[in-house]
Amino acid sequence: EPAAASASQSSNGPVKKSMREKAVERRNVNKEHNSNFKAGYIPIDEDRLHKTGLRGRKGNLAICVIILLFILAVINLIITLVIWAVIRIGPNGCDSMEFHESGLLRFKQVSDMGVIHPLYKSTVGGRRNENLVITGNNQPIVFQQGTTKLSVENNKTSITSDIGMQFFDPRTQNILFSTDYETHEFHLPSGVKSLNVQKASTERITSNATSDLNIKVDGHAIVRGNEGVFIMGKTIEFHMGGNMELKAENSIILNGSVMVSTTRLPSSSSGDQLGSGDWVRYKLCMCADGTLFKVQVTSQNMGCQISDNPCGNTH
Repeated sequence: EPAAASASQSSNGPVKKSMREKAVERRNVNKEHNSNFKAGYIPIDEDRLHKTGLRGRKGNLAICVIILLFILAVINLIITLVIWAVIRIGPNGCDSMEFHESGLLRFKQVSDMGVIHPLYKSTVGGRRNENLVITGNNQPIVFQQGTTKLSVENNKTSITSDIGMQFFDPRTQNILFSTDYETHEFHLPSGVKSLNVQKASTERITSNATSDLNIKVDGHAIVRGNEGVFIMGKTIEFHMGGNMELKAENSIILNGSVMVSTTRLPSSSSGDQLGSGDWVRYKLCMCADGTLFKVQVTSQNMGCQISDNPCGNTH
């Protein structure tokens, strides 16, 4: 009967609930809502949706590009710092060098460089009233143009060239030294006392009238002439530690007073017999005209009178 009565009441109008019933119903609805995570969820196939952003390989490529740009930025920063430290760029410009419209590059401070390659027809110089100081740290200073090379070292300065060389005064254009022997006669520059060469080919070697001509060698010296060798001077002296050999196709002529120091010439003891052992002795003879010839010594007190005497009757 009460259920039928309540049904009849609901059909006639809304059922009024008490405050307690409303609070219980509200609490149950909130509890169900908080525990229902699938509320409003609609299952959709994600592969059919339009994708946005960088994913997969494109994302990895983007990361690599960003890393590469970061590395380039770091390298650029390092180069900028090095240039700023070396060139010393400040608010007033560059403190270590100047650039001019004529192409001149002027270094205002001491510069440390390894190899310099000037352009075609370039000039390296200093200021008008200052010296240009070039220093090599435990290394020679080398100036090279093609096959011509100038090397400055601690104990020597050498110049090497396959095409020749020429030194001249830039103001007067006077030639001080040249290897063009067909046009200019070879002269030692002023202040140069000696010339060290391994081999020299020339028509004649002379000294000035107030000094001597000295030719010195550590080993042996060979003087050869295609058409003969002529040695002329007020006094000619030969000092040798070993042997002296004179060879000629026709004759050897000594014109003047000839003196030979016999201190170093080999000699036999008084007890040796003439011609004993393997020794073959010769006597050096000279004609009145200076022609030298040798005579084999076969007996004591032998003179220069032989049948094939090249001097004739006068000797």
